[in-house]
Amino acid sequence: MLYIYKLKKENNQSKMSLSKFATSINCIDGRIQLLISNWIKQKYSVDYVDVITHPGSDKVMAEKNIDRIAEIKSKVVISINAHNSKLVVVSGHHDCAANLSTKDIHVIQIRKSINIVKSWRLQVSVVGLWINDQWEIEQVQE
Repeated sequence: MLYIYKLKKENNQSKMSLSKFATSINCIDGRIQLLISNWIKQKYSVDYVDVITHPGSDKVMAEKNIDRIAEIKSKVVISINAHNSKLVVVSGHHDCAANLSTKDIHVIQIRKSINIVKSWRLQVSVVGLWINDQWEIEQVQE
């Protein structure tokens, strides 16, 4: 049996173009996807969050993996250009299979990631998040 699910379409195409977007760079871990997206939507009053995932993305960026950072940057640029995103959020989380570091190390990596995104000079705000062992979001200050 085949099930077809359709998202409710906007009646007015111009309404879609007025939607506000943000961009999230985070781990592939499914436990954090909705948590982060919902937090961003609520905190920053955006309609949609473009999600760019990579296992242990905070570690990848902090360790300056040039090829992977270039991939991430190219996706962020698409989000900004196509959806006029004005916010980029970078995050790390407890119990990350690709980055088994302590919270303190993750926070350092998130701060480095924030600085890397800022170095791209994309005219966006950049925010860092840590998802703790209680699956709560803590904002990381620079």
